[in-house]
Amino acid sequence: MKRFTDLAEVGREQVLELLALARRLEAQPEPRALAGKVLGLLFMNPSLRTLASFQAGMARLGGASFVITPGQGTWQLETREGVVMNGAAAEHIREGLPTLASYCDVMGIRAFAEGKDLATDLAETRFNAMAALVQKPLINLESAMNHPCQALADWKSIDELALPQRARLVLSWVPHPRALPLAVPAATVHMAAMRGMDVVVLRPEGFALPAPVMDAARSAAAASGGSVQETADRAAALAGAHIVYAKEWGSTTHYGDKAADQRLRGAHQDWCLRNVSFARSAADCHLMHCLPVRRNCAIADEVLDGPRSIVLRQAYNRMPAQMAVLHRLLS
Repeated sequence: MKRFTDLAEVGREQVLELLALARRLEAQPEPRALAGKVLGLLFMNPSLRTLASFQAGMARLGGASFVITPGQGTWQLETREGVVMNGAAAEHIREGLPTLASYCDVMGIRAFAEGKDLATDLAETRFNAMAALVQKPLINLESAMNHPCQALADWKSIDELALPQRARLVLSWVPHPRALPLAVPAATVHMAAMRGMDVVVLRPEGFALPAPVMDAARSAAAASGGSVQETADRAAALAGAHIVYAKEWGSTTHYGDKAADQRLRGAHQDWCLRNVSFARSAADCHLMHCLPVRRNCAIADEVLDGPRSIVLRQAYNRMPAQMAVLHRLLS
């Protein structure tokens, strides 16, 4: 494995090997496995779990890391091609990224969707331009349409619940004050489809996931024995669910139009996940969310703090899952 940028590219068998390695590293730590190795982390966007879990994981394997957040102690980075650089950015990624890569053995890049043009973000234009400049092993820390590190940790979290392969996972849209990227919902539906689950994408009208995302997930489900469907019917979707994965994302009907998106999401504040709706699921149903989460906006306190919530376990699993990725890329 040379890069970890998309679970689909890694493939199901290698994902299962990574999960087995993550479990082994938990049970049998290897504190010198990556001694002398350096992880470089470039965050074009904010982070808490991804940043901390990668630094902690690299340290637990005996390696070191450095973090670059452009504009915070370093030069701001320009990502556009062919621009006259007479603004705030003092350095271009064409020089900045190869320089950073020369200082490390593996590099991770976080570059969110620009949220202006859906076709551009679906093509991963910004992330791919940056990835092309890095000749070292590369990790996607979240791009416009993908978050493979979160997806790998979520797969591990689901496995720990000892659910059947064809358990029912409902990816449920929940409200947020603004439009959020599609990376986690896209990665989640594909991960669950790859695992062989029966996946239901539950969302209001106007928030359907893009056709290329759904088509790719259906292809993955066909190969693994699972299924993928999409609906706006909350009662039907939640009935019998083993997992409700709550997540916020922006309107795809009004992608890039903040005012129209705001009007549409304003009509669906009742989609906040509360016990009254969560009760429609299976008695042993679990709540998942990638965090951070807006309490009592996206998910009510009684659900987040309830006995069926595994959001903190998900957050912890980021570390061992990513340790497995680092170990495989570098050891």
